[in-house]
Amino acid sequence: MKHKVNGVNLNVLEKGQGATTLIFLHYFGGSALEWQSVMGSLADQYRCIAIDLRGHGDSEAPAIGYSVATMADDITGLISSFGIQDFALIGHSMSGKVALALAARQPVGLQALILVSPSPPVPEPIPDDERQKLLQGHGQYSAAEQTLKNITGAPVSGAVREQIIADDLRTAKSAWDAWLLEGSKEDISDQMASVTVPVHIIVGTEDRALPPDVQTRLVVPYLQNATVDLIDKAGHLLPWEVPDKLTTFIQKKLDTLVQDKTNALSL
Repeated sequence: MKHKVNGVNLNVLEKGQGATTLIFLHYFGGSALEWQSVMGSLADQYRCIAIDLRGHGDSEAPAIGYSVATMADDITGLISSFGIQDFALIGHSMSGKVALALAARQPVGLQALILVSPSPPVPEPIPDDERQKLLQGHGQYSAAEQTLKNITGAPVSGAVREQIIADDLRTAKSAWDAWLLEGSKEDISDQMASVTVPVHIIVGTEDRALPPDVQTRLVVPYLQNATVDLIDKAGHLLPWEVPDKLTTFIQKKLDTLVQDKTNALSL
């Protein structure tokens, strides 16, 4: 379903009902479809909303407007449009940085961040040669196929493989270039002292795009209340590679959140 927010038509997938809404955001070159399996498992308890960020998936692709702050503005607009009150942000890779920027604004109702191998609040450590390869390979099937090999650590089905490649190929050049040349290089670390909600990070041990040490070196030191967990033998695309294990992690963190609120009320 399309929703016009911040001047751009954004595609949104919605499933389930519940007092708490889970807002799912995808990786660079991906789409909301990566969250289908996880949403299906959580929809009996939560309202689940997954968003195609501008220039990705089935969302509109303006020529400009791809800064981290602008993407955070898009999510803020959707939260308002949907009348969302209590919510958790679940960001992956590129959108992890967007989620951190949004959390720093301390939006009313935000309960927690759950981040899957997030891009750090400082410039993302993408080697120059890799950045050039990605820029030159936009829209090429062979490049998308190679990216898939580079960023997965666990086997995926043929259908999933084709969807990952399709999402890569349909990412707009405006969004593709903007992230590689600007968004990934943004430094929002000075905003991180304003992130007051719990931040739970999960990363695959075989993640070659944003390895576990990136989280401990470039993310956690800027946050007041962050944890890092690992999923063994998995790569960068946890929602596609190991959806059941990721769902279990998310459910566990949300259960802890509910328990903490219950304990606080009983004091």
